[in-house]
Amino acid sequence: MKIKSMLPESIIFIFLSLSLSFAGHPLSNVAKPGCEAKCGDISVPFPFGIGNNSGCSIGLWFDMNCDNSVTPPKLMITSSSLEVVNISDNEIQIKNSVSEVCYSKSGNITRQNTAKFDLTGSPYSFSEYNRFTAVGCDDVAMIINTNNMNLTSQCSSVCLHHDYLFDGYCTGIGCCQTLIPKCLKNITLELTSLKDHTKVWTFDACGYAFLGNHEVFKFRVSDFSDENFKNRTIQEVPIVLDWAFGGGNCQEAEKSANFACKENSVCIDSNTGLGGYRCNSAAGYEGNPYLSPGCTDINECKDNPCDENSICSNTPRSFHCVCKKRYSSDGRKDGHGCIAVNSHFPLMKYSIGFSIGLLSIFIGITWLYYVMKKRNLIKTREKFFRQNGGLLLKQRISSLESGVELCKIFHAKELEMATNNYSEDRILGTGGYGTVYKGILRDQRVVAIKKSRIMDQNQIEQYINELSILTQVNHRNIVKLLGCCLESEVPLLVYEYISNGTLYHHIHHNGEAPWFSWSDRLRIAAECTGALSYLHSQAATPIIHRDIKSQNILMDEKYNAKISDFGVSKLVPTDQTRVITRVQGTFGYLDPEYMQTSRLTEKSDVYSFGVILAELMTGRKPISSTAPGDEKSLSIFFLMSLESNRLFQILDPRVRREGTLEQLQAVAELIKSCLKLRGDDSPTMREVAMKLEVLRKARDLNTMQQRGVSL
Repeated sequence: MKIKSMLPESIIFIFLSLSLSFAGHPLSNVAKPGCEAKCGDISVPFPFGIGNNSGCSIGLWFDMNCDNSVTPPKLMITSSSLEVVNISDNEIQIKNSVSEVCYSKSGNITRQNTAKFDLTGSPYSFSEYNRFTAVGCDDVAMIINTNNMNLTSQCSSVCLHHDYLFDGYCTGIGCCQTLIPKCLKNITLELTSLKDHTKVWTFDACGYAFLGNHEVFKFRVSDFSDENFKNRTIQEVPIVLDWAFGGGNCQEAEKSANFACKENSVCIDSNTGLGGYRCNSAAGYEGNPYLSPGCTDINECKDNPCDENSICSNTPRSFHCVCKKRYSSDGRKDGHGCIAVNSHFPLMKYSIGFSIGLLSIFIGITWLYYVMKKRNLIKTREKFFRQNGGLLLKQRISSLESGVELCKIFHAKELEMATNNYSEDRILGTGGYGTVYKGILRDQRVVAIKKSRIMDQNQIEQYINELSILTQVNHRNIVKLLGCCLESEVPLLVYEYISNGTLYHHIHHNGEAPWFSWSDRLRIAAECTGALSYLHSQAATPIIHRDIKSQNILMDEKYNAKISDFGVSKLVPTDQTRVITRVQGTFGYLDPEYMQTSRLTEKSDVYSFGVILAELMTGRKPISSTAPGDEKSLSIFFLMSLESNRLFQILDPRVRREGTLEQLQAVAELIKSCLKLRGDDSPTMREVAMKLEVLRKARDLNTMQQRGVSL
């Protein structure tokens, strides 16, 4: 008997449906009848079509032109100069364009090309699957959003010698990469140099910047001497574009007369952040969902899922098996296949029937018991779910402008085992919110589990707020939320485990540790500003942390900074720059303007970070109850000391010893700008991040020069 014949029909159907849903619904390579289906090796399925105004596509921006005068043929979007190299269900890939600047030995520009892309008015936008990449040893590359001239992403690529480069590593030494945000349509790739390549000209005269599929581009050391590097990038590394119909969601589109999804298909909202929708075949159906009369039923009987003694009959979205003559029992229902009937032993037949009857009664009683037990368990879990803010979480998630992928849901029993039933020796820290435990999951991963005290409504709102925010962010310097549990008596949040304590501890109790040098303090500051800049300007919905302090910055095993504790953070609608809210935060870090007006802006985080920078430089606490007069507040004391030219008297001895005069004065001026009483006078977090990154890289270059490394 075949193994597959032992699976019930319903289980096979569910398995097939789930397999289809997890695999996705590729766009069927079916062109409109009477239209060309390919241009060279590239399939052009409807809603795309070849031919200008020929009716082969669904609209103007989906018209394609196939240039057969060249080999291989070129597929172009008719309404633009973009060359298409691939088409799939939710994206197209286009030919690249590279920004390039080349210098002479004396630092003069000998060749310069700037790549620009304008998708305004089209259904296309740049996919997050791209990475912004710069190749060079003395270059800073930037993406400028041409519509509003805003800096969207940047990265710096530097190196001191050809020997420091390694194939395959794009880490900022000779090659750098960075993420890009959603919603981009009109961009310019700018490229500048730190020292006009005069220090590296002997082995690197040019810098390059481009956008493209990060899985295709592989950095090679030979790129620096390869005169065809730009052409190779254009040929090999495509740019990925998302596409969707219209600007509304599925609910709005279904009411429209020109709704694109045909019979037996489902509408899917676009996740680009710009609105729009696409169509997929419904479960159990196949074909092109944009062509009439719609998708057709999949014939599950084609591969004969029934056993050898039964016949398969296809039905819409499913199938069923019927036993052949002289066989009994539907193999798809009892799991034992069809069995030959033996007419010579009726007693055996009746005995089997009686046994099956008793077995059915026993199974029925057992089933009823477990159904009632499961119902009681579900009611208990629903009670805790409501009690712990589950409805509030749903409301928060549904209110977001773009879809949010929820984190893993842990079971209460699993977390009890991970913490040895919340043993005291697993406690990492306690506070007003509750307790954080160290946990070890079944797969041996070490995690941190935040467990509240018996919850009041305010704590529930903080937990749900933190959960809804952390599901939207993905940054290497922000503590990663792994999952949650709302079915226990109190809600639980599960985070990645950060092993080396808080930045507060290292500043005030561990300042002379070998690793905690001035260079490391600059690096930590730059990592924090990079994460905060991401929250303010690159997250799907801008986020203001509202409680930035050194206790909320954790250090991992490599002493990288991780921002944590988003319990009081606020999501700011993209059409607003400030919100009126109850003042929350930690005294000593709070923005005075926010305290007085209750108007929360991203500049409130900038002020708090200015206090942290002052802590890193002076080693003083933000508030000191034992200090005299104006020295109680670190921010006031720092500004007064800077005003009276006493900066070096208040610096931490190690900072004073390791930092140069130029560096220390530059950071002090940056702190002064962050601590402005009026938020309009202070810089944005992106500007702070850029200044710190330049200072940090200059510090690293000086250090290498002092060690005798030739530039």
